[in-house]
Amino acid sequence: MPRPSKCRRVGFVPEMTYFKPAGVPIRALEEVCLSVEEVEAIRLKDLEGLDQEEGAQKMNVSRPTFQRVLAAARAKLADALLNGKAIRIEGGNFDMATRRFRCGRAGHEWDVPTESMAAGLPQLCPTCQSPNVQPAPGPGFGMRGRGRWRRGGGRWETQE
Repeated sequence: MPRPSKCRRVGFVPEMTYFKPAGVPIRALEEVCLSVEEVEAIRLKDLEGLDQEEGAQKMNVSRPTFQRVLAAARAKLADALLNGKAIRIEGGNFDMATRRFRCGRAGHEWDVPTESMAAGLPQLCPTCQSPNVQPAPGPGFGMRGRGRWRRGGGRWETQE
């Protein structure tokens, strides 16, 4: 029996999660599904221009694992583009690289890198210095494991 896969660290969850060829009705399309961590690997390597070692460190995986995730993502994208398939982004086994917090007094929101939280949760709002700091709901705090951004509803939901 294979070992369970390690949770991959993701720094970005895309807002747009569905892409389709223009002029083709959805009902006539096949879909290719990319996981959130596959999209993160593409973002790190192809958009940010990081080498594989840096990308692997950011995702908290080994370099060979990063290469496998990246190769799978690129193969799916090539299939979708060359064969006229829709692309859906959802699910995966990941943990957010940042945690989002909200000021309970003024509603300010900000992100804190996971590594910075080793010393504890933030005590003051960086904008107004209010001590009323709370974890913000949605992607970025406690969204460990399988989940997806719900299209249309514009909210994060976990998959049980």
